[in-house]
Amino acid sequence: MATLFVAAPARARIAVQLQKSSILDAFVCRRCLHGGARNARSFTSIGNSPFLQAFKQRTSPITKRCQSSATPIQTEQSPLANLAKSVSESQAKSKASSWPETNSKSVAYWLLGSAASVFGIVIFGGLTRLTESGLSITEWRPVTGSLPPRNEQIWEEEFARYKLSPEFKMLNSRMNLEEFKQIYFMEWAHRLWGRVVGITFLLPTAYFIVRRRVTSRMALRLTGICGLIGFQGLIGWWMVKSGLKDDLFEQGKHPRVSQYRLAAHLGTAFVAYLCMLTSGLSILRENRLLQNPVEGAKQLSALQNPALRPFRRMVGALSVLVFITAMSGALVAGLDAGLIYNDFPWMGQGLLPPRREMFDPFYSHTSDHSDLYWRNALENPVLVQLDHRILATTTFTAIIALWAYSRFNPRVRAAMPRSARVGAMGVVHLACLQVALGITTLWYLVPLYLASAHQAGALALLTGVFVLRGRLQIPARTLRLLERRSNIAGKSFVHAPAKPVQLK
Repeated sequence: MATLFVAAPARARIAVQLQKSSILDAFVCRRCLHGGARNARSFTSIGNSPFLQAFKQRTSPITKRCQSSATPIQTEQSPLANLAKSVSESQAKSKASSWPETNSKSVAYWLLGSAASVFGIVIFGGLTRLTESGLSITEWRPVTGSLPPRNEQIWEEEFARYKLSPEFKMLNSRMNLEEFKQIYFMEWAHRLWGRVVGITFLLPTAYFIVRRRVTSRMALRLTGICGLIGFQGLIGWWMVKSGLKDDLFEQGKHPRVSQYRLAAHLGTAFVAYLCMLTSGLSILRENRLLQNPVEGAKQLSALQNPALRPFRRMVGALSVLVFITAMSGALVAGLDAGLIYNDFPWMGQGLLPPRREMFDPFYSHTSDHSDLYWRNALENPVLVQLDHRILATTTFTAIIALWAYSRFNPRVRAAMPRSARVGAMGVVHLACLQVALGITTLWYLVPLYLASAHQAGALALLTGVFVLRGRLQIPARTLRLLERRSNIAGKSFVHAPAKPVQLK
């Protein structure tokens, strides 16, 4: 036994000596330290270093004899190994599902650019409505209509079709070809812009889905927006078609498109815009929070404060109120209701017009006048303008009250993040600007530039409210990702060992 012990290698003898003593767990050799630095590995204890583990697990006769009576030594996996295992499992799951966990930032920038394009086409569509250009093209040709008339013969044919419309017969019977070209190009540009919006959204959607740049949930959302854009084109033609029928003018009405279809057309555009905007902002927010999972989880946890719950609900209700007010403005535009009672806050001799004007039996379609109230509310220009005034005043009051609640309630003020406070103040500024534009539009008899700015202000105010709402939301999916990644990061740093002592 002594002969074998002397003949054994020197490092084996050292291993046996250290294994019998408690020094094994207190010291580590310099070679192991250098090797650990190069491999960037962490260990749960100093005794689990690879150099000493090699001594424990060496299969020499001496170590076998020395360890024959002892129990086998159990080694634990390092935190880095657990981290690598978790990452490999998550990668295997992602490969199995073939959908990424997060969306690419390029998708967010494209969505915001598409939202800006929709914002522009909404404003341009308002100009088309204000210039009475929407009924100049009397046919719907989605493909061949992309190009304007190329010679005088085709122009004459288009002008001849327009002469058959009620608008030409009742309003523009003295219009010549040059004047017709002006309103034609307005409507043609509006339709061409709509086609561009559809193509620039459909093709990138297909690319991002095929290349797996989006999650499965976002892929469904983008597909839904594509369908909404196509549906918007159908509603646009459905709206124009209503202005080409003579049955709308049996009672001597002004030739115009149906105010119901106009509100549906505008409302669908608003919904598509808001879907693009909120989707893009949510992707950017999620990527920003995931850059630092621990801090991001803290930010979302702070939003779970019970003091913010009523404020969050009120912001959601405010978004619905602003949308309804904007749709009532579409009814005002469809009926040209802004051209009557051009004063504020008065309507004639008082705050309210005469009851006979508000509930006129002329707009009832039944003999018992059972539809008197709702018909006047949606078709009587006097009552439609009054409804819009009431809704606008209510919306403005609600915005000011909501800001005051967040400003002077100490619990809400302490719980609100800075981004939400800035968003609330921005909504107040947009509301003040919108009210000023609405009043001046009435005072100056709906001039083109003020009416267009008022429509843009409505969409801008709705944008501000939805941005504020997004800053207060707590997306469950993002919260799960943050908790998972913060737990993984915590495991890799919490169990880091103390600095070992070098063995000289």
